[in-house]
Amino acid sequence: MTLTDTAYAKINLALHVRRRREDGYHALETLFAFVDAGDVLTATPAAQDSVTTLGEFAGGLDNPLDNLVARALNALPRPLGLAVTLEKNLPIAAGLGGGSADAGAVFRIVKALHGLPEDWQARAAKLGADVPACVLSRTHIGLGTGTEQLEVEDDLAGTPVLLVNPRVPLSTGPVFKAWDGEDRGALPQGPASRIAREGRNDLEAPAISLCPEIAEVLKALRKTNPSLARMSGSGATCFALYDTPEARDAAAAAMPREWWAMAGRLR
Repeated sequence: MTLTDTAYAKINLALHVRRRREDGYHALETLFAFVDAGDVLTATPAAQDSVTTLGEFAGGLDNPLDNLVARALNALPRPLGLAVTLEKNLPIAAGLGGGSADAGAVFRIVKALHGLPEDWQARAAKLGADVPACVLSRTHIGLGTGTEQLEVEDDLAGTPVLLVNPRVPLSTGPVFKAWDGEDRGALPQGPASRIAREGRNDLEAPAISLCPEIAEVLKALRKTNPSLARMSGSGATCFALYDTPEARDAAAAAMPREWWAMAGRLR
């Protein structure tokens, strides 16, 4: 039996940073959403675990045996091993939760084959703050470091979306360090569309200070008349939402060819 799962690209429709915590992390309020495209994982039962990487961004994984796919496999008890092939279509250090999305896909594959242990959320959180959200891969609110999950009225499912990255990796740590520490308030109340429209990304300004190309991407996206354009996560990927697939595709065609882009819909 061979199972295939998509590691859906994660975007933060809004990301409010409320404060720095004593443990070094930050208290966040975010609206997670997921695109119906991303990395692709194929898994076959085997005598022992193995991970093979391919695709455009496979070379960005420093150690394929210590990436989040391998760590997710190690985190889950199973009677059999899995031979996993990871097609790395999402850029590395891009604000799309690529590694976390890969781990989330592993959890779903293991669930389909063997089920998950009752403490799967705790096991996922140990791999990364975004991993529990990526296991679910549906629109919801994340609190704390992002691991606490709240339901939200999802009126954005199916919305055409374009992801654009200037092909500049941007690590999360320096962006959070550059945040000015000002609490600009909580997420708005209401359905996902209102939270996205009235929310913000508090990491956008510090990310641009480290990677000015982000401002160029946002400027280019906003020229295409989207309903919303914003940076995702800690950058450097930006997203734009559109009313129609035709508008999204026209926007994609208008982006510089040297940038990375991926078109899809919100799940």
